[in-house]
Parts: sequence; structure tokens; C-alpha cells
Amino acid sequence: MRNDLEKLKQEFEELIHKVTDRDNLEALKNEFLGRKGKLKGLLQSVATLADEERKTVGKIANEVKDAIEIAYGNKEKEIIGSEQSVNADREWIDITEPGNFPSEGHLHPSTQAISEIADIFERIGFSSVRAPEIDWDFYVFESLNMPKDHPARDDWETFFMDAPEGKKGKLVLTPHTSNSQVRHMEEFKPPIRMININRTYRRQIDITHIPMFHQFEGLMIDKGVTITHLKGVLDYFAKTFFGPDRRTRIRPHHFRFTEPSFEVDISCEVWYIQMF
Repeated sequence: MRNDLEKLKQEFEELIHKVTDRDNLEALKNEFLGRKGKLKGLLQSVATLADEERKTVGKIANEVKDAIEIAYGNKEKEIIGSEQSVNADREWIDITEPGNFPSEGHLHPSTQAISEIADIFERIGFSSVRAPEIDWDFYVFESLNMPKDHPARDDWETFFMDAPEGKKGKLVLTPHTSNSQVRHMEEFKPPIRMININRTYRRQIDITHIPMFHQFEGLMIDKGVTITHLKGVLDYFAKTFFGPDRRTRIRPHHFRFTEPSFEVDISCEVWYIQMF
């Protein structure tokens, strides 16, 4: 038994010199010291020995086990050192050095403006709604009192979809956001305070126009609502969004689909600088 234990130790020492990586090193250790390893196998017959001989063999077995573990530890340090040396040669970047965080992006300016506008109107009781960007002729034109011969209902002005007509007319890419008014009134009863901010589409292409642009509008329906309320809402928005010195002006203007109608002007900061 004593000779077998010495041979086991020598065998391990011979094999460990050939190991070059940690996976094989761990496998070799388990082969000798694992639950079903060679040392465990040798000691299975210790119970049959006399007491004195069993004590001697146990002492030698512990010495062999300690020697194997020491050899294993030394070899592990050697392999780790070799790996670190190789990595140092391969990696010119010090991976332990704190890195430089990349610059973070930001929301698109249009998205930022939409969020800010919605927040301004929500403070005075308006809710944000959405309507389809592809909608029926009824919601886009008919229900808004636009006559059949209105220029906006011409193929040269509006994108009509190549799709079958339905009970509510043709499908179009919405040229304005006003389809949300009719849809909202179909679903909700007054009082109503809503705004809709959405993409719209028109056949207008030049140096200052593209076929897709954003538009927003509001709808307020209640008892006792007057033009004074409209002016107050416009003033509040202009001063909050553009600056406290801005002023608004509403002036009569003719639109064939709404009457009475107004154009809205907002004072320009550049004009104030030139004047004052």
C-alpha cells in the first residue's frame, strides 16, 4: 500500500509537467483526488488493515494528498502567469483602466417639440389624442364641410391610396390633423378639450416643403366658450413655448370650410430686436 501511494504521487508529478492549461489541470486533479479518483480507490482497502498499519497508511495518504495539492497550486499559478503574459502581449489596451463613456444621443427635435407642446396644453386641461394617418375621405374632407370641388380633394394636392373605396369614401394620407376632431366627437360628449399632434402629407415639394410634415391643432367645445377663450389659449401657448414677450393676433380670414375663420400671428423675436 505504501509503495502504491508513492507511485501515485510520482505519476501525478510526471503528468502535471505536461499540462499547459487550467481545464486539463483541473481534470488531472479530479482524476487523482476526486470522489472517484485514484487515491480514493487505493484507500478503499484500508479498512482491512490492522490498526497500526492503518494509521501509518493514513498518514502517508495525507502526505501524498498534500503533495498533490501543493503541486496543483504551483502549476495553477504558473499557468495563470503565462496566460496574463500572453494577454498583455495581445492586448495593447489596459482592460482594467476606466473607459471613456460614449456620448449619449438625444430625442429628435420634432419629438422634443411634440412632447413640450403636449405638456403645455395638458396644464390647461387639454388631452392629447391620436388619429389615423391613413383615413377615409369622410373624416378628412366630407365631415369637415369641404365641398367636392375643394382644391384639397384633388389628386394634385392629396395622396389618395390605391385601395378600394369603402362606405366612407376613398382612403387618403391625411393632409391635416382635423380628422381627429370628428373621430373624437364621435366617441366623446362635450365638454371637450383635446389636441392632436401628428404627421400629415401633401403633394407640395420645394425648397421649403416636403411631402410629410407635422401639424398640431386643438378642439375646445363647452358652454360659454368665446373667442376670448381662444385668444387666451393662444397667448398662453405662445408665451410658454416661444417666450414671455411674445404676443398673438387673430385676424379674420376666409376658409371655404370654416366660417367664421381666423389666421393667427405670433410676434417675432427678431422683429423686436430690430425695433427696440
